[in-house]
Amino acid sequence: MKLLRTGPENAERPAILHSDGTVRDLSGVVEDIAGDTLTPEGLDKLRRVNLGDLPVVEDGTRIGACVGKVGKFICIGLNYADHAEESGMAVPSEPVIFMKATSAICGPNDDVILPPAAEKGDWEVELGVVIGKEAKNVSEDEALDHVAGYCVINDVSERAFQLEHGGQWVKGKSADTFGPTGPWLVTRDEVEDPGNLSMWLELNGERVQDGSTRTMVFGVAHVVSYLSRYMSLQPGDIISTGTPPGVGLGMTPPKFLKAGDEMRLGIEGLGEQHQVVRQG
Repeated sequence: MKLLRTGPENAERPAILHSDGTVRDLSGVVEDIAGDTLTPEGLDKLRRVNLGDLPVVEDGTRIGACVGKVGKFICIGLNYADHAEESGMAVPSEPVIFMKATSAICGPNDDVILPPAAEKGDWEVELGVVIGKEAKNVSEDEALDHVAGYCVINDVSERAFQLEHGGQWVKGKSADTFGPTGPWLVTRDEVEDPGNLSMWLELNGERVQDGSTRTMVFGVAHVVSYLSRYMSLQPGDIISTGTPPGVGLGMTPPKFLKAGDEMRLGIEGLGEQHQVVRQG
C-alpha cells in the first residue's frame, strides 16, 4: 500500500493511492496515518478496505507529510562511506545518532524556508524508515518485523549551524521545513529490499546526488536493532538513514542553497519530491 496525507497544513486527512492512479480519502476509515494505524493490525484493516468505494481526492490537493503525530525523528549520520569521505570525516564504527525536531517535518512539495541567519543550506536525499510496532532490544533478525514502511526524506541542513556553532548537529537540522517527508509511506511488503534502492537529487535540473542504499554502512535492520538498545521505538517514529555523496558541503568549492533554487529528489518505488527554496 501507498499511504499519504492530503489537505492544508495541520489539517491533513489520511489517504491511499488506488491502483487506478487516483488518491482515495481514508478519513472515514481511520483518523490519521499515525500511531495505531501503522501497527500490523492497523495496516491489515486498511488492506481489507474496498478502495473503489472511497471518495476520490481532488487532483492538485496539497500532499502533506506521509506520517502524522511523529513522536521521534531520528537520524543516522555518515552512513554512506563515500559521503563520510566527502565530508572529511571518518567512517563510523557504530551508527552516529542525532535527532531532528519533529517541527521540521513538512510536505514533500512544500517550500523549504531558510532561517534569516542561514549561510550554508544543504540537501540530503535519504531513505526514511517508519516504525509500525514497538521495538525494545530487538535482534537484527527480527528488526524488520517492526517496520511499517518506507518513504523519501530530504534531510535539509544548515551547515554553519551544524558545524560552526558548537554543540550537537541538531541545531543545523531542525529549522521549520527542514524535513520534507513523503509523498507516500510505502508499506514494507511492497519493498523487496530496502538495501537495494536507487536514489537521486537534482538541484536546478542538475543531478548532484545519484546513489543507492546498497552503499549504506549500516543497513536498515542493523539500524533499527541498534537504536532499540538505547530507546524504545514506537509506531510512527521515523528514522532517516543517511545520504549518499553529492551534498553541497562536499563540492569544490562548496555550493549552498539560495532563494529560488529548486530541488527534485526521489527513491526507487517510493515516489518523488519537489521543493522551492525561500529565504526566511
